[in-house]
Amino acid sequence: MKKPVPIAELQFGMYIAELDRPWTETPFKFQGFVLKTHQELELLGRYCSVVFVDPDRREVLSPLTDTVPPQARAKVDLTPSGKVRWNEISTVELEYPRAAASYGAAEVLMREALLALRSGKTLHADKLREAVSLVTESVLRNPDAMLLFSKLWEKGDYTQSHALDCSIYMAAFGRFLEMSRDDIVLLGYLGLLQDIGKVKLPAALMEKPGRLIPIEYQIAQKHVEHSAEILRATPGLPWRLADLATLHHERLDGSGYPRRLKGSAIGMIGSIAGIVDTFDALTARRPYAAPISPSDALKVLYKARGSLFDSYLVEQFIRCIGIFPLGSMVELNGGEVGTVIAQNPGKRLQPRVMVVQDAAGNPVRPQKLIDLSRGVTASDGLPYRIKRALESGKVVLRAMDVFFGG
Repeated sequence: MKKPVPIAELQFGMYIAELDRPWTETPFKFQGFVLKTHQELELLGRYCSVVFVDPDRREVLSPLTDTVPPQARAKVDLTPSGKVRWNEISTVELEYPRAAASYGAAEVLMREALLALRSGKTLHADKLREAVSLVTESVLRNPDAMLLFSKLWEKGDYTQSHALDCSIYMAAFGRFLEMSRDDIVLLGYLGLLQDIGKVKLPAALMEKPGRLIPIEYQIAQKHVEHSAEILRATPGLPWRLADLATLHHERLDGSGYPRRLKGSAIGMIGSIAGIVDTFDALTARRPYAAPISPSDALKVLYKARGSLFDSYLVEQFIRCIGIFPLGSMVELNGGEVGTVIAQNPGKRLQPRVMVVQDAAGNPVRPQKLIDLSRGVTASDGLPYRIKRALESGKVVLRAMDVFFGG
């Protein structure tokens, strides 16, 4: 008897007997096959939400069967706990131009998706899949490059930029937590699309410069339901996505919305979504609020740990992002001003910094790179260290001024 199985729950060796659409609408040459390769799994995910498997025709595959994506082999190790340890296969300097190109292409795809919805059309899962792939693949190679570019890039439409940046942060956090590729991709999707329902809200409400009054806030909260409806109506997306998109405003103590869930009922992925959504919103320019520095945003999250947000995940997020997050402007003990361009995983208080102003406030050309973990000394003979984080907007650095020659 054939059994319906969501794409996310497929296992290699299963016999795919039927699809949720005609075979002629897909690139598969045979009507029925044993799932053996990652490429086949990706194609199924591209065209279907659910397939029908025949349990009686399942095969036990040889250990030599190609069930691991080729691009993943060189950069992952399994830890004793079964988690995935992701290895950086590109330096931040090499990855940064690629991250810039990927961000730009994903930005275009997201803009097209929002325009389609605003004009009454539907989402296209293949374009969304491409946007998520652009983000996650760069993050998996080296997360610092994409995080740095997204922080420095001049933003336009808040809904669009917030979606893309949440996708990046969530993928990077999933990588840090040593989650599987599938879960990291799911987080990328969730960050990109959990607020998609905002396109259904009145533009005047979304662009209001002041705080919303209670009745307006109730209307704004409806974006969660709109998001779930849109995602359920879009075939080809991860099967859990619509339900997960309802969780990023739930809070640990039950004070969130729409269902006032508490504690473990929110789940790990929902908790990650809430932390990232809050962090990115605080550091972005919104119609009703100026951005605060990434360091100050982390302080807000830390203060709310155990009440609004899961304590463990907040602490891990701070470890992931760093005490001085990527793109933070900092003053060094020698008086110079720089931006944090890369983290040192074992020494989060000693990141790599690109100096952009000397102690007198003059631009530094070419920019000077300092790895604070290496004990490089300042003019006073003492090792360089970060004296303080600067307020957001104190010093403006363009994304294309970094590693592109200015």
